[in-house]
Amino acid sequence: MKTIVIYKSKTGFTKKYAEWISEELSADIFDVSKVRIDIIKNYDTVIYGGSLYASGITGVKFIKQNIYKLKEKNIIVFATGASPSKNEAINEVKDKNFTNDEQKFIRFFYLRGGFNYSKLNSFDKILMTLLKWKLKNKKDLTSDEKGMLAAYNNPVDFTRKKNLDELIIYVKSLESISK
Repeated sequence: MKTIVIYKSKTGFTKKYAEWISEELSADIFDVSKVRIDIIKNYDTVIYGGSLYASGITGVKFIKQNIYKLKEKNIIVFATGASPSKNEAINEVKDKNFTNDEQKFIRFFYLRGGFNYSKLNSFDKILMTLLKWKLKNKKDLTSDEKGMLAAYNNPVDFTRKKNLDELIIYVKSLESISK
């Protein structure tokens, strides 16, 4: 079974996971800006990864625009974010990014990434500064919000290879089914 890993990474956390997945599965890997749908037709399993941006998965538009061309393939999407994994938040991300029909074709995973303010582009820095001001003016911060404020001055990296275990096991189970 041939597998391709496609990703879009703004600050490097998604790219790190994509590279680990590619190594673990001996899969080809492409930045989404360098892949076309005709390349993907040669693969059985398509894994796409993007970071979360206001609950949206960056670059996932590529998968969504081509989902019906890919529906005979195994489609896996993973998103990375700085927040801890919580089922309610994960379901919100799935529902915001994919219709019920699209979810029938896609297996979704959330992987905890990190936050590095210094690696953001100018526009994202402005948006994150606005969020920082909003959080600073809030009276009762959650532990996640306190952690986010601390990360502005001290980058955090929660990427771990073990975070991929469920995704890797899933893909390998597809390989054993196809044999």
